Amino acid sequence: MRRVLTVDLDTGWKLHPQVALRPEPFGALLYHFGTRKLSFLKNRTIVEIVRALPDHPDARTAIRAAGIDDAQVDTYARALATLADSKMIVPGASAA
Repeated sequence: MRRVLTVDLDTGWKLHPQVALRPEPFGALLYHFGTRKLSFLKNRTIVEIVRALPDHPDARTAIRAAGIDDAQVDTYARALATLADSKMIVPGASAA
């Protein structure tokens, strides 16, 4: 059975302190130095959202700031949930 991942969009998020984000022509690479896990972000919008997470009070605001309409929020929420599940992003202090 497939596990459904969720992320609290009303919480502040940030990259895990041990994660590096490297821009690439296709999007970006995320590398977790603690787990040695590598993730590929093949959508430039999700890269923009991930980079902007610490600048917003919550993930929902970061998604909206990237110009995502309500019909597409679930798509980006699932992407963030996958990153949270793999510890690439973690709950964190958010912008006030």
